[in-house]
Order: sequence, then structure tokens, then C-alpha cells
Amino acid sequence: MADQDPGGISPLQQMVASGAGAVVTSLFMTPLDVVKVRLQSQRPSMASGKCLLYCNGVLEPLYLCPNGARCATWFQDPTRFTGTMDAFVKIVRHEGTRTLWSGLPATLVMTVPATAIYFTAYDQLKAFLCGRALISDLYAPMVAGALARLGTVTVVSPLELMRTKLQARHVSYRELGACVRAAVAQGGWRSLWLGWGPTALRDVPFSALYWFNYELVKSWLNGLRPKDQTSVGMSFVAGGISGTVAAVLTLPFDVVKTQRQVALGAMEAVRVNPLHVGSTWLLLRRIRAESGTKGLFAGFLPRIIKAAPSCAIMISTYEFGKSFFQRLNQDRLLGS
Repeated sequence: MADQDPGGISPLQQMVASGAGAVVTSLFMTPLDVVKVRLQSQRPSMASGKCLLYCNGVLEPLYLCPNGARCATWFQDPTRFTGTMDAFVKIVRHEGTRTLWSGLPATLVMTVPATAIYFTAYDQLKAFLCGRALISDLYAPMVAGALARLGTVTVVSPLELMRTKLQARHVSYRELGACVRAAVAQGGWRSLWLGWGPTALRDVPFSALYWFNYELVKSWLNGLRPKDQTSVGMSFVAGGISGTVAAVLTLPFDVVKTQRQVALGAMEAVRVNPLHVGSTWLLLRRIRAESGTKGLFAGFLPRIIKAAPSCAIMISTYEFGKSFFQRLNQDRLLGS
């Protein structure tokens, strides 16, 4: 059929399968994403005499205290996070368990359509590249993954910005709306794509590495079995391994993306123009100067803990959905 891919399902069915995977993955992985954002967005402690405006895990050096150590406790970094488990415990203790799922509605609104577009575009691009012999089968997944992700990042970047703000500062949706309006008023509509550069630098290489490794590991696990007969278990293992490798290699760009987007909060907090943040490479150098090399890998553990199962759950759910629709289409053909 002309409207179906070589695997025997239509693009619409691919979108349904990937959308279902996105919902399942988001429900399980949002708490780890919240912890990762909190760890990445906090800055090194300031010198004595300065107090920090505490905003649910985001430390903004906005208030100079004239009384030094006699400042109110609220201003003195009451819940600075020292690690992944420490962040989990303190977020639950000070803000409640529900906070671990903050930003979930925005995540679902962003993730479901974005994932549907991304996975469908990847499969269609890979089939196109291989079918036209434009590139070898070995590198087709890498190219298709990079192109599919670049388009998706551009479309959903404003929603990604809002989701990061919700998770980092635990603001209400009304406050988030005010933040967005203030950003547009000061920086124009381009401000909604704040963090697009580092997001693309993180996600496009991640996607290229992920799909390249996924197809290799899947082929190794499958042996001589056809690609369209991959079991859910094999997809789960291959997705987890490839997601972990890609997440480690692209983590510094994830840190930069988070710090760029959280920095937008300075405007609505004190109504001042935020400092020019500079290029991605300048931010990488600044983070390394302030926090050392380990600062470039802030949130390492929650990102890895999240990347492996989320990639595994997502791709196995997607492959299961594709297998379901393949069987459904075959039954329809036999019954007609």
C-alpha cells in the first residue's frame, strides 16, 4: 500500500504507537527529570554577605544582605541539593510528593505530539534514504535521526522552555503565563526559543548517536532475524544501552540548555534585564570555571537513570505498537 511504510503500517499508525509510548514514558520518568533540572539549575554558593532568593531549588543571587550572617533563614539557601537522593528527599519534604510530577501536563502536551512527529519522521526518512540508496544502511539511522530531531526541536522549543520553568521553579500556570508575556514584551517572540541552540546541540547528536547505536545493538541481538520481527525485550535492551551512551556524551549541552532557560526567571523576579548569556561555548567555559569539569556533568546520575529506562520504555512500546498494527493490517488483508 502506498501510504504504508516497509514494515506494513501507515504513518498515522506510527504516530499512534509513538504517542502511546510517550505517555507511558512521561508518567514514569517525570520525577527524574524534575530532579535533574533542579540539580543543573542551582549555582555554586555565593560569598558571605550575599543572600539568595530561594525559589524551590533555583538559587538567584538577587539580594545583597546588609546584615551578613544575620539574614533571615529563608534567604540562606535552606535546601541546597548535594546529590540525586538528597534532591529527592528535600523536594518531597519541603514541597510535597506532587512536586515530582510538576510540569507533567506541559510535558504531555509537548511530548506526545513531538514524539509522534519525531518517530514517524525518523522511520519515513530512514526508509527514504535506504530506498533511494542515498546513503549506506549503516549510516542511514544516524542521518535520519539527526534530521528528524532537528525539525522536532524547532517546533517544540517554546513548550520545552515552559516545561523547564515549571519544573525548576514550581510556579503556577498563571505565573508562567506572566513570565512568558514578560519575556515576549522584552525580548520579542525569539525569546520563546531561548535555549534552542544548546537544545539542538544536545538533542540532534543524541538522536544521531541513539539511532545509530540502537540499530547496531538490535541487529547484534537479533542475529539473523528480520528487523521487523524484533521482540519487545530486545528493543528494551537495545534502547536502554543506546540511550545511556548518547546521554553521557551529550550531558554538558543539557546543562547549558537548563541554565539558559532557568535564567529567564530573573526578569519577573526583580524586573531587570537579564545579563547577556553569551554563546553555548562561552557558557560551557563559564560553568567549567565556576564549578569545574564536574559542573558540566551536573545531574549526571538522574539523567542516566532517566535516559536508560525512558529510551527502553519508549522504543519497546513503539515497537510493540508497530507489531500490533502490523498484525491488525495483516488480519484485515486476510479477511478482505
